[in-house]
Amino acid sequence: MTTDWSWIGDHTDDLTTLTFSHLQAAFSAVFFGLLISLPLAVVAHRIRPLRGLLLGLSNVLFTIPSIAVFVLLLPVSGLTRTTTVIGLTIYTLVVLLRNTVEGLDSVPAKTKEAAKAMGTRPLRALLTVELPLALPVIMAGVRIATVMSISLVSVATYIGDGGLGQLFTDGFQRNFPTPVIVGVVLTLLLALVADALLVAVQYVLTPWTHRKQRAA
Repeated sequence: MTTDWSWIGDHTDDLTTLTFSHLQAAFSAVFFGLLISLPLAVVAHRIRPLRGLLLGLSNVLFTIPSIAVFVLLLPVSGLTRTTTVIGLTIYTLVVLLRNTVEGLDSVPAKTKEAAKAMGTRPLRALLTVELPLALPVIMAGVRIATVMSISLVSVATYIGDGGLGQLFTDGFQRNFPTPVIVGVVLTLLLALVADALLVAVQYVLTPWTHRKQRAA
């Protein structure tokens, strides 16, 4: 087995297409994971008897092997990108749901009482007080879920999708290491860049945390 670096130049367009496909699948999963996790986390935070049920269910879903999840979804959504996104979304729930609940739990009771005393309605208090203060913990979950999704997209290669994971299959089938190495490096770079961008987003969205750090 030899590494042919000229192969990269000959397949630039293919690599670009696979990279964007990979990112689309990963970010879609995190997006839908957030849409599902946020309301469930609010329910789990405010209705304590449901907390264990919801968190436990997300943990059970997370224990299912990724290939098994995709196979189980095939009769429903077929060999499509939808199957990939649904499967990845399931895996984001355990991280996003737990972190959102923990973030809401971390909001000081005195802060919530002050908002209530000022006549702030529960929904408005949630949107303008609780969720903003919980944002650092929520963003930590988003970062983990994003990196995890980027790494798991490749598994969808087994159902004909998989973004950069297709390079792994191509390299193994032809006993040609270059696509495999390129796929690993690009996946790692995507995870690092995505995490760095989310750190920047969190920095912009939570300016009060910077002031606390400076004051300390």
